[in-house]
Amino acid sequence: MNTQRRNAIMELLNSKGEVSLKELEALFPTCSSMTLRRDLKYFEENGLAKRTRGGAVALSMLSITAEDVYSRRARENTTAKTLIARKAVSYIESGRSYYLDSGTTLMLFAKEIPDDYFSILTSGPNIALELIKKQKPNVMLIGGVLNRNTISISGANATSFLNGVNIDTAFMAASGFSLQNGFTSGTYSECELKQEVLRRASSVIMLMDSSKCGKSLPYTFGTLKDIDVLVSDDNLPEEIKAAAAENGVTVI
Repeated sequence: MNTQRRNAIMELLNSKGEVSLKELEALFPTCSSMTLRRDLKYFEENGLAKRTRGGAVALSMLSITAEDVYSRRARENTTAKTLIARKAVSYIESGRSYYLDSGTTLMLFAKEIPDDYFSILTSGPNIALELIKKQKPNVMLIGGVLNRNTISISGANATSFLNGVNIDTAFMAASGFSLQNGFTSGTYSECELKQEVLRRASSVIMLMDSSKCGKSLPYTFGTLKDIDVLVSDDNLPEEIKAAAAENGVTVI
């Protein structure tokens, strides 16, 4: 259990760059504060994190800026992400309303979207800036709190904004996926926003490269039952293809 808990905390640190003791107490309600403090001390002693007042920060994040964090992610698995983006464009139709999640794969997808008449709502400021280079789409950006590491907007204001919005199709991204835990995110506020998008969208298309498979971050925002299409690369594990078929999900 020690190893499983510490792995989950390390995933959170790698995803967010930092974590608070209060957040860990909510995530692991059966653990004492002393146990969680020992976990953070273990990470510090092994050169993985530096303890701060009320939490810890990943050592790998101390010497790089938020732009560097995002840029590093953008350079990972670019061939697979580009393939996924080009596949997903076939689901774009004129006159529809779309939601584009944040993330590096969705950024590549935004570049591939044709210059046509449709409405696009996004939680990614950089994605919105890419989309307004086109002349015909109507582009809306959700308002809320900006996460420096993921370049995405979330929070209570972002979630409530969706109450008056109709979404034909949502193009989503996940930081991790496993058959046991579903689609996961490292940030609770982003998880809440993604859950609300899944509830409001008429159809959901998940853009996810195979490197995300087998990874589980702390917060689950959906499962295969919540999506209609999974767009991935050629290395998607067979067991996930089988599970998708069982849940009526089209895999391309």
